[in-house]
Amino acid sequence: MAAAAALGSGLLRPRLLYAAAPDDPLPIPGGTPALGGGFHLYGPTPDGSFDPIDAEPASITNFDGVVGLTYVDGTVTRTTISTGERVELPFIASDMRFMHDGKPRQGTFGFI
Repeated sequence: MAAAAALGSGLLRPRLLYAAAPDDPLPIPGGTPALGGGFHLYGPTPDGSFDPIDAEPASITNFDGVVGLTYVDGTVTRTTISTGERVELPFIASDMRFMHDGKPRQGTFGFI
């Protein structure tokens, strides 16, 4: 039964794999201690409450390009559609980043 389940689920089917290209992105080693170091990113914050302001903003080791990083503060308005109730909420130190190396890439990623 286990073999039938494995075959039916596709676990034992051959898959086409490609070798990594020399310029494929490689993740940075380690990561923020606040997340246990298991995620390959750092979360620099203006006040240093998560990671220091000068922590690595890129998440790719072999990155040769431009990184943009900004912190956005302000307020947002939440409106409940059924009641029309509106609540003003703070939007504090949202970390927005981009990385650009001038090479066309297929796919997009983002941190939210």
